[in-house]
Amino acid sequence: MKILVVAATLPEIGPVYDHFGIPHEQFYSTPGFDLLITGVGMTATAYALGKQLATAYQLVLNLGIAGSFDRSIPLGSVVSITSDTFSELGAENKNEFLPIDQLGFGKSNYSINPPLLPHTQSLRTVRGITVNTVHGNTENIQSVVTRLQPITESMEGAAVFYSCEQAAVPCLQIRSISNYVEERNKETWKIGLAIKNLNDWAIDFLTNT
Repeated sequence: MKILVVAATLPEIGPVYDHFGIPHEQFYSTPGFDLLITGVGMTATAYALGKQLATAYQLVLNLGIAGSFDRSIPLGSVVSITSDTFSELGAENKNEFLPIDQLGFGKSNYSINPPLLPHTQSLRTVRGITVNTVHGNTENIQSVVTRLQPITESMEGAAVFYSCEQAAVPCLQIRSISNYVEERNKETWKIGLAIKNLNDWAIDFLTNT
């Protein structure tokens, strides 16, 4: 099975590169899997995947860190995101948000049925949102929680799901929790732990799948 591993930034999956002795390049192909660094955000991700998915893959594996709205999930936890929403795609009608679905111009939510692989079955499955602006305002956080009940947020996930749906390629989105979604407080972040746990999982997956 040829896998395309996708991440927004190289540091998020740097240990995967190092473990397999791969040069730190934006794209690199190996016999078992390819690595693609897209850049941060949904636009860069969709563009990079739109080009790369012209090549046939049996699975896209999206890896990255994420913020969690759910404080019962310990920082550093690795989760599988099976539903992701473009949370800002739509229109404002005074105090009401109208998603693009309601406007009749497309859809904002993408869900997947993850492949039944041993390495994913033990992971908690969660619902995510994809944003252009990472939340750091209490009022805005409460508003999006009330509207969508997300567990995680990232800046790329729904774009990966969209691209894979368009190309009819199975997809997994695996993320580790680096911080809670709150007023911005870098002192509480656990980025190093999240990257370590994410890469430990990814190395085991790529070695044994």
